[in-house]
Amino acid sequence: MQRVAQIIRLKPEVIQEYKRIHAAVWPGVLEQIHGSGIRNYSIFLREPENLLFAYFEYHGDDLAADMARMADDPTTQEWWKVTDPMQSPLETIAEGEWWAGAEEVFHTD
Repeated sequence: MQRVAQIIRLKPEVIQEYKRIHAAVWPGVLEQIHGSGIRNYSIFLREPENLLFAYFEYHGDDLAADMARMADDPTTQEWWKVTDPMQSPLETIAEGEWWAGAEEVFHTD
């Protein structure tokens, strides 16, 4: 199992809409998340900075391949057409990133 954390900004004018759509995520998106080996997935919002912090646990053998398969899913692509314009990537993201990765520096069970 691999723990993954990611950060992105949420545009302030869409906060309520972002919360609304995430209260009822499309079933096909949820199926794809699960089918890609993602478990214990959470997104947190930090206001007033409007930072989204996502955390999930990956249960699989090839995270990059599973994420590529997710990106190829038509339902997920439609979902991202709704959510991506609501977000604003951090200025320091690496090439090809949308959400910025975060390094795990501590963990305990």
